[in-house]
Amino acid sequence: MPTSSLAAPQKRNLALDVFRGMTVCFMIIVNTPGNEATTFSPLHHAAWNGFTPTDLVFPSFLFAVGNSMSFVAAKWATWSRGHVVWKILKRTAIIFLLGYLMYWFPFFRFDANHHLYAYPMSHTRIMGVLQRIALCYGIASLLLYFFKERATVILCVILLFAYWAALYLLGDPAQPLSMQGNAGFYFDRWLMGEPHMYHGEGVAFDPEGWLSTVPAISNVVAGYLAGKWIQKKNDYEGVTRLLLWGFGLMVCGYFWDLLFPINKKLWTSSFVVYTSGIDCVITGVLVYIIQLRGKASWSSFFQVFGKNTLFIYLLSELLATVIFIVPAGDGNLAHWIYEHIFSHAGGYLGSLLFAVAYMLVCWFVGYWLDRRKIYIRV
Repeated sequence: MPTSSLAAPQKRNLALDVFRGMTVCFMIIVNTPGNEATTFSPLHHAAWNGFTPTDLVFPSFLFAVGNSMSFVAAKWATWSRGHVVWKILKRTAIIFLLGYLMYWFPFFRFDANHHLYAYPMSHTRIMGVLQRIALCYGIASLLLYFFKERATVILCVILLFAYWAALYLLGDPAQPLSMQGNAGFYFDRWLMGEPHMYHGEGVAFDPEGWLSTVPAISNVVAGYLAGKWIQKKNDYEGVTRLLLWGFGLMVCGYFWDLLFPINKKLWTSSFVVYTSGIDCVITGVLVYIIQLRGKASWSSFFQVFGKNTLFIYLLSELLATVIFIVPAGDGNLAHWIYEHIFSHAGGYLGSLLFAVAYMLVCWFVGYWLDRRKIYIRV
C-alpha cells in the first residue's frame, strides 16, 4: 500500500522535480477542461496522426519515471537479487491496481432517473494511464537490472523496429494504422474483450493497450539514461550533450514520421523517438536554468507537484470523476460550476480558467502535504 514519509524526501534533483511537476501540472489542465467543445486546440490531443503539445504529456510522465529510477538504481547493488525483483514487481502491481481501481471508482453510476446502480467489474476498463506506467516501469527496471544500460538500449531499438513491423504485418492489410484495423486493437480485443476496452472514441479502442505499451518502455529507458547522465555530468558539457542528443532524436523522429506516422494513440516508434528528444531538450534547459545558472526561485510552484506526483495525479482523477458524476442542475456538478462561474469569461477562456482553477485546487493539497513534509510513495 502507499506509504507516507514524515522525513525529507530521499536524494532528489531539483531540475527533475520541476520537470515532473510541470508534467503533472499540464496533465491536470488538459484532462479537466471546463467545456470540451470550446477548448483551445493545443490542449487537445491530435485526432489521429500528428502532434500537439498535449500529446507530450504522457510520454513526459514516463520519461520522469525513468528519471526517478536512475536515482533508485544505485541501491540495487546493495540489495540481493530477490529483494530487487520483489520491490520492482510489488511496485508494478500496486500502481497497476491503483490504475484499475481508479477507472472503476466510484464503483457505482447514476441511471437516467438519478438512481444508483453498482457498476459491474465485467465492464471496467483494464488498461489505462497508470497501468501503462506500471508495466513500463516494471519491464524497464528489470531490463536495466539484468541486462544493464547498453544491452537495454539495443533491445529497445529492436522493439521499436519490431513494433513498426508488427503493425504493418499483423494489422488489416488495407488500413494497418487505422483505429480498428491495427494489430494492437486485434490483440486487445482478443485478450480482454471489448467491454474492458476504452470507448471514449465512440468505439472500442484502447490507446493504452497491451501491444502499444511495448514501444512506450523506451520512453522510460530514455528518461533513465538522461537522469544518469545528469548525475554524472552536471555541468555545461553535460547539458550541451543532452541538448544535442535531444535534438538528434527529434530529427530522427521527424524523418521517421514520413514512413511511420507520429501517432500518440498508437504510440508509434516515431512518436517515441520524437517525444524522447523533446523531453531531453526540456530537461537540459531546466538543468541549465536551475542548476547551472542558479535561477530556481520561480520553480517552487512546480516542485509541489514534483514531490507528490503519483498522489496528486490520483487525486486529480478521482476528484474529477466525482464532480463529473454528481448530479447538479440539468447536468453534473462540473458543468454547473462551469456554467455559473467560468462561462462568463467566454467559451474558450472560461474552459481554460476552469482547468487552471481545478489544477490549483490539486496544487493546494500538494502544498499542504509538502509543508508538513508528507511524501506519499508506493
